[in-house]
Amino acid sequence: MASTEARPPFPPFTEDTAWKKVLGAEAAWNSRDPQRVALAYSVESEWRNRDTFLVGRPAIAAFLEQKWARETDYALRKDLWAFSGNRIAVRFQYESRDLDGQWWRSYGNENWEFDDDGLMRRREASINDVAIDEGDRRIDGPRPDGDVAGIPLR
Repeated sequence: MASTEARPPFPPFTEDTAWKKVLGAEAAWNSRDPQRVALAYSVESEWRNRDTFLVGRPAIAAFLEQKWARETDYALRKDLWAFSGNRIAVRFQYESRDLDGQWWRSYGNENWEFDDDGLMRRREASINDVAIDEGDRRIDGPRPDGDVAGIPLR
C-alpha cells in the first residue's frame, strides 16, 4: 500500500507510466522550484550528480537552490531511454546561462530507482557541458503540450 507521500505512477513501470515519470520530472525541474523537485525523492534518497554525492531531501533542495542561482534561464528536456521494474534510464539536455552571460548546453544520462510509493530513492547523473552561442540555443522554455519527440543527439 502506498504512503501519504506516494507519487504515482508506481513501479513496475510500463512504457506509458515510465514516460509519465520522465515528463513529470522534466516539468518539475523546469519549474526551478527546489522544494517541489525534492518532494519527488524519498526522504533518504541517494544522489550522485557529477562529482557531488548527496543524501536526503534537505541536501537535494539545497543543492538545487545553489544550482539554479548560478544556472539562469534553465530549460530542460528529458527522454526515456529504458525502463524495467522499478528503474528508469533517461538521457537529457538542458541549456542555461552562467552569471557571466555564457550559454551552456549540458548533456547527460540519469539512472533512477524508485521505491514502492513511486518516490525516487536513487539518482545517478553523469553530465557534460558545452559552451554555446545564444543563437545556437534550441531549448526555449518548457516542452510544448503533447510534444514527446526525442531530443537531438548533438
